[in-house]
Amino acid sequence: MPKILIVDDDPIIRNLLVQILEPFEERGVELLTAENGNIALETAKKERPDLVFLDVMMPKMNGFEVCSVMKHDDEIKNAYVVMLTAKGQEVDRKKAKDAGADLYITKPFTLSELIATVSQILRIDIACNM
Repeated sequence: MPKILIVDDDPIIRNLLVQILEPFEERGVELLTAENGNIALETAKKERPDLVFLDVMMPKMNGFEVCSVMKHDDEIKNAYVVMLTAKGQEVDRKKAKDAGADLYITKPFTLSELIATVSQILRIDIACNM
């Protein structure tokens, strides 16, 4: 069963992403959440998600650090990491790429963009009627 890990320190954003991705849950995808980088790494090692949505600005460990640790860990390096952030500057995009992020999406994002991204990564076709 595919797994998606949603990592954001803002509970409103985490809950919004869970709601947006519910159609995937109905297709057998397990949705996991973490409120900071440390919990994200613990969850990733335990659950081995296929896809991780990772915020950049978080306490304890920022998203760049979490991504770098994940991509250098043989157990979880194959997770597809999508940086989902309000930081849209080119320097931040470069940091994400250097950390090993697979994709960089800036907030605000559209629901259809997010659903299309997940559909493509997990190869699960979900129609977006939003």
